[in-house]
Amino acid sequence: VLIRGAFNRGVTNPQEFENIGLTVYGTIPLSDTQVTFSAKQKLKEKISQSVGRKKKVVQEILVAKANPSDSAVEAIRSLRTSLHFAMLEAKNNVVMISGASPGVGKSFVSTNLAAVIAQAGQKVILIDADMRKGYSHKLFNLNAEQGLSCNLIGDLDTAEVIKPTDIENLDFISRGKIPPNPSELLMGERFSKLITELSAQYDLVIIDTPPILAVTDASIIGHHAGTSFMIVRFEQSSLKEIAVAANRFELNGIDIKGVIFNAVEKKASSYYGDYGYYNYEYKSK
Repeated sequence: VLIRGAFNRGVTNPQEFENIGLTVYGTIPLSDTQVTFSAKQKLKEKISQSVGRKKKVVQEILVAKANPSDSAVEAIRSLRTSLHFAMLEAKNNVVMISGASPGVGKSFVSTNLAAVIAQAGQKVILIDADMRKGYSHKLFNLNAEQGLSCNLIGDLDTAEVIKPTDIENLDFISRGKIPPNPSELLMGERFSKLITELSAQYDLVIIDTPPILAVTDASIIGHHAGTSFMIVRFEQSSLKEIAVAANRFELNGIDIKGVIFNAVEKKASSYYGDYGYYNYEYKSK
C-alpha cells in the first residue's frame, strides 16, 4: 500500500506536466480567504447540529468579490492575461474549463476568472454546463432553476435563462433542473445554437464542464470551444489521470491548450521553482 501510494501521489511540481507535453498556463495558490471561510462554515454547521438546529449554512463564496486582493485572485488576474494571448488564434471567443476528476476546483477557477475579466470591462457570460452536480449558482446567490437544461429541452428561450449577477458585465446561466439525459441534450442542435448566439452577444463565453473521466459531456462541449483548459489540483491530481484525460480529449478531437495548476500550497519545495507562483504583496498603505 505504501509503495502504491508513493507512485500514485498527486503532482506537486508543474514541470511534470511539461514533461508529458502539457503547457502550464497558470499557477493559482490556495486561497486563504476560501480556506478561512470554509473553516468558519464547517464550525457553524457543527454547532448547529450539536444544538439540534437545522440552520441553512452557506457553503460557497466568490473570492474575487469577497477579497479582491487574495493571492489566488491576483494569480487569476495573471491567468486573464495569459488567456488573452492564448485566444489570439482561436476559432471563437468560447473557453471551456474542464478537469480529469471532481474536486479539483473547476468551478472556483471558472467563476473567479469570469469575475476578474468582467471587472476589467469585458462583457462575459458564464455557463454552468454541469447539469448533474453544478453548484456555481450558489456563488452568485442565484437559484439553479430556469437554466441550461430548460433551454436545451425547449422550455425557455435564451433570454429567459440568462441571469444577471451583482458583478457588472457578468451574466450567468445556471445548470437548470437536473435532466435524465445531459449528454444527449448537449449533442442536440439547441446547444450549438445557444453557443453561437451567446458568442455574438458577449466578448467572452466561459463554460464550466463536468470532469472528462466521469462523463462524456466535456468532449461534446469541447467541439464548440475555441480554447480549452484542464484544471489540476496540487497534491490531488495524479500525473497518470491527467495523461489519461488529455488522451481522452485528443481521441475526441479536442485540443487542450494547457493546464491550470490550482490550490498550490507554499509547503512544496517546488512551489518557488521555475513555474511557481511568487506570492509578493503589493498594496498601497
